[in-house]
Amino acid sequence: MAFTILSILVACLGLFGLAAFNADKRRKEIGVRKVMGASVGQITYRLTVDFLKLVGVAISVAIPLGYFAMNKWLEDFSYRIDIAWWVLALAAFLALFISILTVSYQSIKAAIVNPIKSLKSE
Repeated sequence: MAFTILSILVACLGLFGLAAFNADKRRKEIGVRKVMGASVGQITYRLTVDFLKLVGVAISVAIPLGYFAMNKWLEDFSYRIDIAWWVLALAAFLALFISILTVSYQSIKAAIVNPIKSLKSE
């Protein structure tokens, strides 16, 4: 359990670092969008959706592979059990929820910065 929590924490830190890098790289774009009248919610949505697409691709690859690998592994036991569909759905939902929390924090932080500071820096 401790290693599971530790691995989730490390994955969230990696996602947080990637979101921070992406927000810093798109600082001028965010500043221009704010000057043109975009709200914090619109900017946050724009930055978060990019990461959710990647998480969606990862989930769509991981669920079938995980299902087949777990079925193959569980076939070797004498008291065989089946994997319920809700376990995989819960894992996918938790991955999406954790990624939304991690990325949206960094996106909101980038969206509330004064656009003048981001536009005048080179």
